[in-house]
Amino acid sequence: MDVKIHPSWKEQLLVEFEKPYFKALSGFVKEQYALYTCYPKGSDIFSAFDHCPFDKTKVVIMGQDPYHGPGQAHGMCFSVKDGVAHPPSLINIFKEVGNDLGTPYPESGNLERWADQGVLLLNATLSVRAHEAGSHQGKGWEIFTDSAIQKLSEKRDGLIFLLWGGFAKKKLKLIDTSKHRVLTSGHPSPLSANRGYWFGNKHFSQTNIILTKDGKKPIEW
Repeated sequence: MDVKIHPSWKEQLLVEFEKPYFKALSGFVKEQYALYTCYPKGSDIFSAFDHCPFDKTKVVIMGQDPYHGPGQAHGMCFSVKDGVAHPPSLINIFKEVGNDLGTPYPESGNLERWADQGVLLLNATLSVRAHEAGSHQGKGWEIFTDSAIQKLSEKRDGLIFLLWGGFAKKKLKLIDTSKHRVLTSGHPSPLSANRGYWFGNKHFSQTNIILTKDGKKPIEW
């Protein structure tokens, strides 16, 4: 696996690339992509980092696994490419943005526009075999992405972490809450949202209030 990643992140994570677990992970990913259809395409695996440099990150949203259907995943959690039907969780995210901020429902589910404003859309696992959710979990990706969160927590100040659902909330232990803000809620998936754990969290307006108070430009959600 050729690690083509934004220079700002390469500098922070260089030590990870040299560790035995990452070399084993790299071998596993290469083999999987050679033998099976996997997502996202190889050049998109590190897209979240490429669109949101280390020193420009303002907000972190945690996902679990890339989408495993054709044409959906492109390296950023919850995001799909232009023209792709919006998955249920993304529909609920956009509904909450609209309810919270009074903005119209967007045509495109491509969240590059968020990432380019400083929102790191990080899945815990960065690859998946087609139609097999979780198939690349437990192979080392989680160690790598946990390291990225820890680096942000240690070396940056005043970040906002949005942790949605039980899996994301487990990442709280990696974050220094004395210098970063953490907003939590249920997951935007229909199962959680329909039980009342997602809608009304107002994370998008709250994030912009915090950014504005800190003298930072709010996100155009």
